[in-house]
Amino acid sequence: MAAVYIAVAVGLVFAIAAVVIGREARRLDAVPPRPVFDLDEAVDWVAEHLPFEVSAVLSHDDVRRIIDLNLEFFRMKATSGNGHAPASEGPVVVGGAETVEYVLRRAAALGETYTAPQVHAVLDAQMTYLEAIGAIGPEAPPDAL
Repeated sequence: MAAVYIAVAVGLVFAIAAVVIGREARRLDAVPPRPVFDLDEAVDWVAEHLPFEVSAVLSHDDVRRIIDLNLEFFRMKATSGNGHAPASEGPVVVGGAETVEYVLRRAAALGETYTAPQVHAVLDAQMTYLEAIGAIGPEAPPDAL
């Protein structure tokens, strides 16, 4: 008789576990995966998607340095990263010319000489990469700014 109770208890535990696991699997399946920025992958992707005249001049190390400086600019502008909430409330606007100027200024301080078209090409490819991995949302409507 005790064996019957044990068998019923084990069956009940397995049934409950199956229901809970199935429910969680369906819930997780409905949620899209969070984008993950991998610097090495980004450098490779960006370097492969640069125009020929830029990729002929810049090395992977140059591309990495420009991306690092751009990420530094993002942090300075208080955008979020790796799932952390932004430091400022409200929209953060990051413009192309402002970003290129920052990267050029910081690169010059580090002894690197890049041209504005080179930096602009790397940043455009980086934005395309961020869009491709789902890290950038849709453009905000004008009234939201």
